Amino acid sequence: MIREISVAEALDLPGAVIIDVRSEGEFQEDTIPGAVNIPLLDNTGRALVGTAYKEKGPLEARRLGLEIVSPRLPRWVQAVEKAAPGRRVVLFCWRGGLRSLFAAYLLDVMGFAVYRLAGGYKAYRRYVIQYLERDLPMKAVVVHGLTGVGKTRLLQRLAEMGLPVLDLEGLARHRGSVFGKIGLPPSPRQKMFESLIVRDLRAAEKRGLFFVECESRRLGNLLVPRSVLASMEKGYRVLLYDSLENRVRRLVEEYTCGPGQNIPALQEATSALARYLGAQQVKELVERLARGEFAEVFAYLLVKHYDPLYRYPDAPSEGYDLCVSTADFEEAVRRVSEWVISLPEYVR
Repeated sequence: MIREISVAEALDLPGAVIIDVRSEGEFQEDTIPGAVNIPLLDNTGRALVGTAYKEKGPLEARRLGLEIVSPRLPRWVQAVEKAAPGRRVVLFCWRGGLRSLFAAYLLDVMGFAVYRLAGGYKAYRRYVIQYLERDLPMKAVVVHGLTGVGKTRLLQRLAEMGLPVLDLEGLARHRGSVFGKIGLPPSPRQKMFESLIVRDLRAAEKRGLFFVECESRRLGNLLVPRSVLASMEKGYRVLLYDSLENRVRRLVEEYTCGPGQNIPALQEATSALARYLGAQQVKELVERLARGEFAEVFAYLLVKHYDPLYRYPDAPSEGYDLCVSTADFEEAVRRVSEWVISLPEYVR
């Protein structure tokens, strides 16, 4: 039996594999996080059927679609069996139309427990938009601090401990500066970025709060939703601080771990700061990077550019709910985690 379910039901359905039967191109633009793409029509086939629909009408388009899909059906079912060995699946296409309906009937005959997302991807996209347009129901715990104090690393450790974290830079695959893309894979598209944010916020709802690093509106080409920024403005404030020496050491470890120590990418990013530092100074920094003088270059960039830009304290300061040194990083993780579970919003 095929059951139609809502987006919320699909996201909360235990033990089911969500299968996106749309084309590869549609899947790459955005999908439900965690969904498996097993298209009925690939990019070429979808384009052909779309053209037939416009030029000859829906009946001819369906006939062409059947002609294209039919030889691939045994392999398609095998792919579903491999992706969902428990034989429980949620199917969706663009708007809950013929692709998911055809796939649902086929898998039902083959003995799968089949759920079909009512409204398809378009319903899911509406769900994401509506979620991000409202005030978030959880309290934000916002991590502040100068570049290199270990904010992202702290979020990663807290997530490993099972605490709710919204790692915006991790989801965007961008660190939020001219050095932001060094050593990182391509960023997702805006819709996918928002889908990932909603996934992590939904997971945080049962805990009553979430950790997030203080960010500006833009991460590379991606925009942080305004509801997230508004929640950050009203959240708890945690300040991390550490010595310049330790901060430089972390940056060297993070930014020089790629092929050739990422020197060309570091030089290109440094050159983008010429309007702030001056052409001659940037030229000297680029030359020092070529010689592998990373600590000296990073120290200069912190002291002369990034620290004055962000203006965070480098010691305990009023105006924050918690101030923690990251000189002993594991001790910092312990202090932050113990503090957050004592907050009234936190649900164990």
